[in-house]
Amino acid sequence: MADTAARLAGPTQLGTGAATVYTVPASTTAVVRHIIAVNTSALGVKLTVSIGADAASKRIISAHAMGPNEIYEMKGFIVLTAAEILQAFCDTATACTLTVNGVTVT
Repeated sequence: MADTAARLAGPTQLGTGAATVYTVPASTTAVVRHIIAVNTSALGVKLTVSIGADAASKRIISAHAMGPNEIYEMKGFIVLTAAEILQAFCDTATACTLTVNGVTVT
């Protein structure tokens, strides 16, 4: 098995609907270690990130309020298996930029 540090997603601007930002490749496990979101607007916004198709029960960040030009960081150890997806959205189009870092295990 090989462990490789990787940028799993981004930086990418989020839209207002849940969209897949990362899909774990076949025969791979991914460990999300760090999520960085930046509100690039002068308005307050809300960030949501989920494992799998977005639903209240799948959210790891749920409508997190971010002030103007605020940076939000989440550090952790979230294991995703092959074919699992990470989805994200912001309540204001193109106001949030998301970057996800972690480790892939093959």
